Amino acid sequence: MTQHFLTLLDIEQDDLKKLILRAIELKTMHKTGEVYQPFTGLVLGMIFDKASTRTRVSFETAMAHFGGHAIFLSPRDTQLGRGEPVEDSARVLSSMVDAVMIRTFSHELVKRFAEYSSVPVINALTDYCHPCQLLADIQAYTEQRGDIAGHTVAWIGDGNNMCHSYINAAIRFDFKLNIATPPGYEPDASLVASASDRIHFSHSPEDAAHGADLIATDVWASMGQEEEQKKRERDFAGYEVNQALMDMAHNDALFTHCLPAHRGEEVSAGIIDGPQSITWIAAENRLHSQKALLEYLLK
Repeated sequence: MTQHFLTLLDIEQDDLKKLILRAIELKTMHKTGEVYQPFTGLVLGMIFDKASTRTRVSFETAMAHFGGHAIFLSPRDTQLGRGEPVEDSARVLSSMVDAVMIRTFSHELVKRFAEYSSVPVINALTDYCHPCQLLADIQAYTEQRGDIAGHTVAWIGDGNNMCHSYINAAIRFDFKLNIATPPGYEPDASLVASASDRIHFSHSPEDAAHGADLIATDVWASMGQEEEQKKRERDFAGYEVNQALMDMAHNDALFTHCLPAHRGEEVSAGIIDGPQSITWIAAENRLHSQKALLEYLLK
């Protein structure tokens, strides 16, 4: 049966933990100049309905490092963008490439594509979740502090796709998750219920930050929500991750952001650019954790 990666829950806990350790190992190999090319002749098809700098560069570079190739496909480059049924595109594309990465709006589209694909499908972001970013975040935390199991993570901001993936991460990596969102911006209720033993929810950023080992956030208005920017700025007043909020966490607490960031909105410049931030480590880790993911799916 073909192994896909649509959410973190698609990979069992032990395998995910091994994947993080393998990502750290692959990063060390890259830094020391070791050439490792197990994917000679393999091709990754990359479908982008949503633009992204880090996603495209990290996946293309990963395949290049592994000796393979990547094909970038925008909506203008595929029949998907012209109304071809997802099932037909999945059947044809998966007969020509060795894996498919999709970054789009609809999570249902990715699920349908995976159902009809004969090769692994990777969710590189949907409106429902962003599991690839969580691999990079967990790798960054592990590099700085060790195993995240048993620790406390605070999610401050919108109950969006990143929040959903942090909920799945709490299940798979066995940590406590404090979530604080403004009223009306709560995460998916059924997903929260599935991890209720690990989640503490409130509308207070201060409450969520208390005793945290890692604080994470995201922009207030994601791609496609730009028309809501002014309303969201009002609704999210008081949700900026700044030094006062970080001071409520543990003394050695870390901060991360999936990027792009708006300094002075969801995070202060002093935090994201300061010594507690592992944002840039996590951003680089998109390359290494995705290499480990590709290796796992195509092994």
